[in-house]
Amino acid sequence: MYKYLIILSSIVILSGCFSSDDQSLDSDENAEAVNSLDEKQAIEETADELVLAEQLAIPWAIDKYDDTFYVTERGGRLLEIDSNGDVNEQELSLNEEVLHYGEGGLLGFILTPDYEESGEAYLYHTYQDDNNNVFNRVVLVQQEGEQWEETEALLEYIPGAQFHNGGRLAIGPDQKLYITTGDAVVRNSAQDVTSLAGKILRMNLDGTIPSDNPFDDSYVYSYGHRNPQGLAWSEEGTMYSTEHGESAHDEINLIEPGQNYGWPVIEGDADQDDMVPPIYHTGDTTWAPSGIGYYDGKLYIAGLRGSQIIAYDIEANKAETFYEDQGRMRDIYIEDGFLYTITSNRDGRGDPDEQDDVLLRLKLD
Repeated sequence: MYKYLIILSSIVILSGCFSSDDQSLDSDENAEAVNSLDEKQAIEETADELVLAEQLAIPWAIDKYDDTFYVTERGGRLLEIDSNGDVNEQELSLNEEVLHYGEGGLLGFILTPDYEESGEAYLYHTYQDDNNNVFNRVVLVQQEGEQWEETEALLEYIPGAQFHNGGRLAIGPDQKLYITTGDAVVRNSAQDVTSLAGKILRMNLDGTIPSDNPFDDSYVYSYGHRNPQGLAWSEEGTMYSTEHGESAHDEINLIEPGQNYGWPVIEGDADQDDMVPPIYHTGDTTWAPSGIGYYDGKLYIAGLRGSQIIAYDIEANKAETFYEDQGRMRDIYIEDGFLYTITSNRDGRGDPDEQDDVLLRLKLD
């Protein structure tokens, strides 16, 4: 007991040997460090543009929970990115191996509405069957620490190919899961309502077919699509989708149940009975639109070929460039006045630098 009192007394005596000037200097340095940190945080919180993570490899989809981002990479990795920009690869255990083939691979990803309790998410990926046929599938996965394991295959044998795999997942205001599929380069499949190709599909969150879907015993919600890759809803619940045109003529469509959006019969300004033309198309300009988000009367659209984010004013029916400084843009996530996006400069069609690919935050307000 006395030994500890002597040690403590010695510490107190030694601490008194330092001058008040030394203590003041330490205090000033600490205060300066705190002020610098506060200033850095303040700048980051208000910056118009901020790179949150870099050196990603063909990221495809973004979702977010609190301050944590979940990002898929087309090559098969699922990443968790924290608020410091630290990138942690998750262990992904699926019953079918991810096939990175052309535009296919690990594509759509979205957390379930009850993710906080269930730790579950939906995932869309390309795979190959025993006969070497290419398909896409929608599965439910569950997180346990840094491991995600498939717990249920909700929909399989969605036609796949080197190109036109669709792949976007979104949960609508009706609490249904929506899935975009491409025509898998078989053009006429988009007009066949018995095929899952070239469609927007709709399912209950447990994977069953909703009773109010427009076609009996079918996941098909709308058809006549070439390669839709973006889904968003306005605050009124109006549903929008982006779609790649064949040669320019990229589209923004207002989606309604059971409607035929024309591919491959009509495109651009063409019109035909019982087919719905786009509310906007790009004419001879190519965007190659992918993910979209809605904010304050506008759709924000990630453009791959156009290497930009486009802001489309719905009421004015006018599109203009919002951002164009990072190359090919793949997905959009909007929250609290900020737009989060990812580049796709390493997909073989871009011009990547050492920083690519990046997760980027842009200020909207």
